[in-house]
Amino acid sequence: MAEPVATKTTAPPALVMDRIYRHQRHLYDATRKYYLLGRDRLIADLRPPEGGTVLEAGCGTGRNLIAAAKAYPNARLYGLDVSALMLESAAARIERAGLAPRIRLAQADAAEFSPAPLFGRPGFDRVFFSYSLSMIPDWERAIEAALAATAPGGRLHLVDFGRQEGLPPAFRTLLYAWLRRFHVTPSEAHERVLRDRAAGLGGSCTGRSLYRGYAWSAVVTLPD
Repeated sequence: MAEPVATKTTAPPALVMDRIYRHQRHLYDATRKYYLLGRDRLIADLRPPEGGTVLEAGCGTGRNLIAAAKAYPNARLYGLDVSALMLESAAARIERAGLAPRIRLAQADAAEFSPAPLFGRPGFDRVFFSYSLSMIPDWERAIEAALAATAPGGRLHLVDFGRQEGLPPAFRTLLYAWLRRFHVTPSEAHERVLRDRAAGLGGSCTGRSLYRGYAWSAVVTLPD
């Protein structure tokens, strides 16, 4: 059986996400694959050390955790999400994939979590956000929490909606208006804050635009 989902406090963001995805979660992966671009590239870039640990902040239905578990069969995977309903779907999907022994889930706000009480670990070799940072109201604290959960010498990876600089302006206007319906708010400040926080920790941050600016990705490497 799948490992029981650990539960933290239920906060207003959890209620919002549960309302949004109460029904959508059943169709989420079938529809999002057409516009959440760059997720598989992020997973391919993770390359955790042998027997390493990987955490996804905002794991949703578990799609990325399953892909990472298959790509890195010796890694241990962890996922957190603020939505209990999304975690319910994730746990079922992970169970069907036969990966429950390798993937642990917990309910927590990505802006407030601590790995020790949640998972019994001090940190992770790799931490990543996949189209989740733009859904987190207090995204600056989420970046700080993710960096705090990244082990020395580890990496934080991110992919999210970009500035659309290579696409028609009308496309960006329509896309952003549609995303707001789902409480998704892309921001050009994400990359700046990520670079500032990385520099403050003595680390480095590299970023790149993907698909003519439709998406962007970044990798923060922390010092040993």
